[in-house]
Amino acid sequence: MKRIILIALFCSVSSLFAQTSRQEAERILIQAEESTCFYETDMKGDYQIVHDKPGEGRNVLSAILYRRDAQKKWTILITGPEKDKGKGYLQFDSNIWFYDPADKRFTFSSVRDKFQNTNANTSDFAPQLYVQDYSIESFEDVKLGKFNCILYTLQATSKNVAYPEIKIWVSKDDGLMRKREDYSLSKKRLRTIAVPSYQKIFNGKKEYSIPVNMMIQDHLRGKKINDKVEYEKTVISISNVVFYKVDDMVYTKPYLEMMSVK
Repeated sequence: MKRIILIALFCSVSSLFAQTSRQEAERILIQAEESTCFYETDMKGDYQIVHDKPGEGRNVLSAILYRRDAQKKWTILITGPEKDKGKGYLQFDSNIWFYDPADKRFTFSSVRDKFQNTNANTSDFAPQLYVQDYSIESFEDVKLGKFNCILYTLQATSKNVAYPEIKIWVSKDDGLMRKREDYSLSKKRLRTIAVPSYQKIFNGKKEYSIPVNMMIQDHLRGKKINDKVEYEKTVISISNVVFYKVDDMVYTKPYLEMMSVK
């Protein structure tokens, strides 16, 4: 009996300290990427972007996002406040365009550009291609709050990324990204993103996981207040998400031009 208890205890302790294999880590990273991609259907959602600048106050934007990941297309239409209403972004043919109704002109943007001078990039609204655009430099099992995670350090293999190195914490049981850090070529930490919780959306065929909030802290943009540096923060809240095919025109320049005058 003692021998059985000791064996059971040994197996329990061994499993507690067992490290994730390379094969399993690669599988979970694929799962993490796929959780951000909706190739079978279009996606539409309401976005609220709250930008806090220390000592300067808070700005709030509202927008509607449309995505057609199968064709690498997305459209963002800003719906408020009034001074920004009608502005928009459009991606197609691997190009990103920004439309300003004030001068009725499209200007070229990129994945590295800030979204309306917040701490979010335009790339934050698109699929996150952890496998397609990056390679695994290292990984390890870690604890992040209540989550058992794999911490990945990823190096860019594509030039079309916002950051050459990122670290992501992915929960092992569901393959969802819980935290991310973005780095420069010199290994300087630039941003931290946290996703505390996800909402489950079912479209009749498949269940999708969508962040409730994305909290972004910018380590390059801050101000010293009372002898302490406070960094700019942006919180993106996502609601009213639906999955269905929208009209092809939504992913065109004429659509943004038309909606800007409504």
